[in-house]
Amino acid sequence: MTISTPPPLVLHVIHHLQMGGMENGLVNLINTLPATCYRHAIACIEDFTHFRERLNRRDVEVFAMHRSMTGVWALRPALYRLIRELKPALVHTRNQSGLDSLLPARLAGVKTLHSEHGWDVDNLDGQHWKPRVLRRLHSPLVTGYITVSKHLAEYLSDTVGISVARITQIYNGVDTERFAPTANRGGAWLPENFSDPALFRIGTVGRLQAVKDQANLLRAFAHLCTMLPEHRSRLRLLIAGDGPQLDELQALATTLNIGNQVWFPGACDNVPEILQALDIFVLPSLNEGISNTILEAMATGLPTLVTNVGGNVELVADGASGRHFAPQDYLQLSALIKDYLLDPVLRVAHGHAARRRALERFSLGAMVASYAAAYDRVLNLRP
Repeated sequence: MTISTPPPLVLHVIHHLQMGGMENGLVNLINTLPATCYRHAIACIEDFTHFRERLNRRDVEVFAMHRSMTGVWALRPALYRLIRELKPALVHTRNQSGLDSLLPARLAGVKTLHSEHGWDVDNLDGQHWKPRVLRRLHSPLVTGYITVSKHLAEYLSDTVGISVARITQIYNGVDTERFAPTANRGGAWLPENFSDPALFRIGTVGRLQAVKDQANLLRAFAHLCTMLPEHRSRLRLLIAGDGPQLDELQALATTLNIGNQVWFPGACDNVPEILQALDIFVLPSLNEGISNTILEAMATGLPTLVTNVGGNVELVADGASGRHFAPQDYLQLSALIKDYLLDPVLRVAHGHAARRRALERFSLGAMVASYAAAYDRVLNLRP
């Protein structure tokens, strides 16, 4: 009897497994990559939440390393022991916290891929010396690099000094069947004062933290209500997600006198339904890599307003499928929302263009195939 060899194991190292764009991309990759190609395990530098339940595959083990409790000097030996125990063929690290896994992987004799997905709130332009030096010092331990945007690929090559030949750029992909337009713009899950189909619903989805700058969206919405008092009664704002700034954002909505028009549903498992209930989508982030929520909004057929930072400008065609605006400029954002509110023809045209762009350029299948090819190359399974 022939005993088949199991597929290679990839150990993914991520800061934490909770609601977030990078985390969602990891879950999409694991759920979609055929089980006959690769097995997976996840090591969280900190911890995980119920978000792990979005993993469809039951064979994926998730480990919490609790760095903030044990300290970095205990983390590396713990990672080394985990790698020796699991015996992965490849360790795939993500962003700065993943760098701590590179030396343990090298000492265990395991190849590595390191991917960059965006910058932290204290390094929004990618120019701070410490993150740059850390990446440069760790580069000899990295077999290959992946970036989710051209902007980040240029950062690695031009700022960190990584050879272009070592970098593969792979856009995030979106499930265009799960995220799709629908004629049903809501349901029983909506609060009573949000349920009227005649309302104009503006929305955003993401972790409530400083880098996402939902406060700017609140200010833009409040200004819009003041600027167009005749439309105020039909304007609604939905801010989905959880995070450290929830209380602060709720207080700001009250201060701006828009509390009864804003809904904070918290962390949501029904993101497709939320997006289908909206008229337009806004992402006011101070920086981004390649945002999954932008792609999901585009696939849902929503005009998408995004800050002109990071990978956002690679996703949204300004003036065709949405609009770009300057970070923290609530007046500009308010004016752009006004254009869509007062021009339904423009709103429909940009929504159709957004859906078409998602289908043609950012499919989940293309993303998964590109990651599989990158893994194969590192493991010498293909030329």
